[in-house]
Amino acid sequence: MGDFQLLARGIALAGCGIGAGAALIAGIGPGIGEGNAVSKALEAIGRQPECKGDVTSTMLLGCAIAETTGIYGFVTGLLLIFVAPGMFMGYLQ
Repeated sequence: MGDFQLLARGIALAGCGIGAGAALIAGIGPGIGEGNAVSKALEAIGRQPECKGDVTSTMLLGCAIAETTGIYGFVTGLLLIFVAPGMFMGYLQ
């Protein structure tokens, strides 16, 4: 294996690691968004207790949709950690 192949493998692995770290940062956004949604829902229920069912169901639907962003980031990070390095090493040979 030449120096170029060794350098190319190192760059590919470093890119996978950096990309996975950046993808896993995507979990911060849904956490903040869901926290804000729950706080506003509790505030709305506190102001008008009779609309508890409507507010709760809408909040749960919104939290479920917001959570998909974090799940996509998590899956992307896992793919970059476990699948992509093997693919890149196959291309470099």
